[in-house]
Amino acid sequence: MNDTSAAARAAQRGITQQEIDQRVFDLYDEYCHGRIDRREFLARAAAIAVAGGSGLAMAQALLPSYARAQTISFTDARLKGSYVTYPSPGGNSGTMRGYLVQPAGSGPFPAVLVVHENRGLNPYIEDVARRLAVEGFLALAPDGLYPLGGYPGNDDDGRELQAKLDQAKLRADLLNGARFLKAHALSTKKLGVTGFCYGGGIVNYLAATLGGELQAGVPYYGVAADTASAANIRAPLLCHLAEHDERINATYPAFEAALKAAGVSYQIHVYPGTQHGFHNDSTPRYDEAAAKLSWQRTLSHFKTHLA
Repeated sequence: MNDTSAAARAAQRGITQQEIDQRVFDLYDEYCHGRIDRREFLARAAAIAVAGGSGLAMAQALLPSYARAQTISFTDARLKGSYVTYPSPGGNSGTMRGYLVQPAGSGPFPAVLVVHENRGLNPYIEDVARRLAVEGFLALAPDGLYPLGGYPGNDDDGRELQAKLDQAKLRADLLNGARFLKAHALSTKKLGVTGFCYGGGIVNYLAATLGGELQAGVPYYGVAADTASAANIRAPLLCHLAEHDERINATYPAFEAALKAAGVSYQIHVYPGTQHGFHNDSTPRYDEAAAKLSWQRTLSHFKTHLA
């Protein structure tokens, strides 16, 4: 059988995280962060000799299946979701769009901004916003790609579009989203922010930029903020890191030292055996135990500091 046939069989039966060679995970990380394209990712994975399996099958198994990531329906009676636009001065187009989800009831509610990865507002991030809403939070998930037409329906194109944006203006767009949400009529004016991968780095950036305007931050495997800005942080931080994520983790020792020096309240949890992206349940990088534990900690952090 050729690698393509092996990949098809693997897709049918499903490949677990434990079956995927670390070299394939490392290539996927390169691909996810735009350092190689999809074709090169699959070609280089196919060249990996794996006992009892196929490097190509493993690579294809890592590509997202967003049907797996929907845990809360769009029509769930516990929430109401809608797409909203709002002004974004200094951003890429002057206007932004996001997915706003409110819990059932009249509010007001504590508010949480949800920041996407480096590919726009995909279904997984929308589901995270709904997960927060059913826990009693007003959640806004901005689509940084809105100035270019919005999330295009697949991650490859989304990643390319996000790379084309003026990155400083994209950060302004996300900062404006935080301020729009905090000021929203349904908000208690208590603001938290969480984000994943690129979005995790934005959490750290927003914590330093917003200062006392932010009440809690939860970055998931996001690059640390510049150490010089740590003294501006006022919000307690809860940082989730994967064990096998050398590039991101290398940014934290200096950041942690700066947080300590500035007297910032923080926790850093490194989840054993996990890969970058372990919370994202659309691919085999998902680690159920770590995802559930980190999410419990996230909810507790927000409920404590946004009360």
